[in-house]
Amino acid sequence: MKKKSRSLKPFIQKIRFKYRVSVLNENTLEESWYVRLSRFSVFLFASTFTVLTFIILTILIFTTPVRNYLPGYGDAGNRTKIIQNSMKADSLVKQIELQKGYVDILKGIIKGDIKPDSIASLDSVELKDKARVFLQKSKKENQFVDKYEEEEKYNLASIDVKPNENMYVFFRPTRGVISSAFNLSEQQFGIYMITSVNESVLSVLAGTVVYAAFTFDFGWVIQVQHDNNYLSIYKNNTRLLKKVGDNVKAGESIAIVGDAKEKNTGSQFYFELWKQGKPVNPEDVIIF
Repeated sequence: MKKKSRSLKPFIQKIRFKYRVSVLNENTLEESWYVRLSRFSVFLFASTFTVLTFIILTILIFTTPVRNYLPGYGDAGNRTKIIQNSMKADSLVKQIELQKGYVDILKGIIKGDIKPDSIASLDSVELKDKARVFLQKSKKENQFVDKYEEEEKYNLASIDVKPNENMYVFFRPTRGVISSAFNLSEQQFGIYMITSVNESVLSVLAGTVVYAAFTFDFGWVIQVQHDNNYLSIYKNNTRLLKKVGDNVKAGESIAIVGDAKEKNTGSQFYFELWKQGKPVNPEDVIIF
């Protein structure tokens, strides 16, 4: 132990030994500036400078758009932002086209190229007489109808056959763009949609509201029970228009979705469709 301590003393003295670093005036050889440093202090200053530089660079990279240029870095919200920006750009283009058309019409009116529209007569008696004339069948139409009925009288193929199962026409729950599709492997039993502000939410089928309440995870949620054991679920709504027990028609507004303050993925409209306790991919039965 004594040998080890003796061998450490020269090393400690060596790293703690201070050197004088001076700056001399070349003409007068006068010492202008000096500093006393040891090897340990130089190592300490260099380590501190390296650590501080690393921390500053890390903060600058991850708090500025520079992070998007790093290899392998992917922002989960990029796709959502791209879709939102594309929808805004499309709306702006349409608005510019409407304004351009409006300005062209004003220019035409000022120049005199566009003549004022003539106002048609709105006599109700005359309109009823015209409608009665249009509704009357001609002689050829009556002959065609009589001939067709006589030929199809005993045609068994013309008899309507009732299907074994009712056919359903699903309405689109709301207008927007699908940002995240149905995926059973990731236990996502519905679809996320980006919508406009204050967009109406429609019932996909006729049915009865069985649930309508506010939840901390999905905001205002409403569920509608339909025929043939179909259940539709609408989440992340801004407000509800129906309550439990209300009967709704297919395509009837049941909620409002879309808030200008909500931009994160979790606040997007979420829709699920279930049949007999099993999730159904909405894109298989609804045209978005």
